Amino acid sequence: MTSPSPFAILHATCVSIGKRGVLILGPSGSGKSDLALRLIDRGAMLISDDGVEVRAESGRAIASAPATIAGQLEVRGLGIVALPAYDEIPVSLCISLDSERHRMPPDPLPVLSVAGLPVPMLALDPFEPSAPIKVERGLALYGLPA
Repeated sequence: MTSPSPFAILHATCVSIGKRGVLILGPSGSGKSDLALRLIDRGAMLISDDGVEVRAESGRAIASAPATIAGQLEVRGLGIVALPAYDEIPVSLCISLDSERHRMPPDPLPVLSVAGLPVPMLALDPFEPSAPIKVERGLALYGLPA
């Protein structure tokens, strides 16, 4: 067994809700950027889109944007859009867009190893109208503290 990596570059999107990061994971075209855009419209701040650097620091997974894509969000139909963004955020919750979705969350909630650290994970359909609200509620219910 190999030891966990203290640094990773993930094909993901990350936003900040309050002082907590939400890492959105899924394959290309799965709705990561679309869900992030709707969360941003509700008050979230962009951290990074389509590529997220994550490092372990003081027992937390810290997400940031690679310099080449900082402050940019791909909006299908519009192209690359410049947005205000935070430099970094502790990751409190992962949202999986390609995992099996359940009527009720599993107990215990699955965790994902992010830069070698466990982060709770929920599986959601990003295109449901309620998806941004579910992310916010999921963060309140299951996310790691700030």
